[in-house]
Amino acid sequence: MSDLFFNTRSRTNDLIYRFWAKEKVWLFSAALLTVLLIFAPKLGVTTAGFAAQNLLNVAPFLALSVGIAAYAGATGADGLIARAFTGSPTVMILIAAAVGGLSPFCSCGVIPLIAALLAMGVPLSAVMAFWLASPVMDPSMFLLTTGVLGIEFAIAKTIAALSLGALGGFVVHFLSRSGALSDPLRDGVGNGGCGGAKVRTAQPIVWKFWSDDARVAKFWREGIKTTLFLAKWLTLAFILESLMLAWLPADLVARSLGGTGLAPIGIATLVGVPAYLNGYAALPLVGGLMGQGMAPGAGMAFLVAGGVSSLPAAIAVWALVKREVFCLYLGIALAGSFAIGLLFQLWTAL
Repeated sequence: MSDLFFNTRSRTNDLIYRFWAKEKVWLFSAALLTVLLIFAPKLGVTTAGFAAQNLLNVAPFLALSVGIAAYAGATGADGLIARAFTGSPTVMILIAAAVGGLSPFCSCGVIPLIAALLAMGVPLSAVMAFWLASPVMDPSMFLLTTGVLGIEFAIAKTIAALSLGALGGFVVHFLSRSGALSDPLRDGVGNGGCGGAKVRTAQPIVWKFWSDDARVAKFWREGIKTTLFLAKWLTLAFILESLMLAWLPADLVARSLGGTGLAPIGIATLVGVPAYLNGYAALPLVGGLMGQGMAPGAGMAFLVAGGVSSLPAAIAVWALVKREVFCLYLGIALAGSFAIGLLFQLWTAL
């Protein structure tokens, strides 16, 4: 009898442990919202609404990227897509940076597409170039930046996006030549580490895959798995973003980024990483600070660093790639943002 009791208890504990290991992100998000709703109901409702609204906003991009990835996997076209990125590394990186600078993705919204590209075996150098350039600038951001900060600032920010993407792509490319970063995705995220096989071995492509039951099953299986994985991390990211917007005083940011010289640029770079502000909402703040005497280079560094490596985006990146890739991504974002701010400050001083 005692053996049966302990065996049942052991199986229950095992199930609880597996559930926690698999769904701890959902559980943490739910626990955080529950605590807020109990002890700060108004903030809890606002946070839940903010997360839901942002998930709704990113849903079209999520559905499109997941659908493309699932379709590519079911038809066998993922290998074809991967082989399209096997040309000259220089050309690949420059094209990826240019496309990233023109795409309408935010730092979190780009995550689903990045997951799909890496799972298809697209080289990390090209993906990193797209990844770094995409959140910094897009057509609507260019127009708004022009209206708030002027055409010179908008053009400089566009050049910054392309340059940061190219820098990250070439850094990753040179590191990859030594055999490093060959398997960037975390276990269970995708098959990017084995993506090279899709490039080397041509597989039959069945465009009308819905006539094949096995391919249909693969389409739904991969689509649901990827959607749930990305949704849980984006949910947590948006919850934390809402809390940061609620608890981070705007006047604190203003005091930290005011002044001239190298120090404000360095502070702006460091503050921009964790202190996420929506790219559109940050423009008026930076415009006001620059009107009060903040160095233009500090404003540029803040906008670039905040767009690329804000805390919500960093969480999503951490969930997607292995630790060394995450550290490289963060290091390039920090160093690149500081250098861009410094160069822009020197340009405006001429």
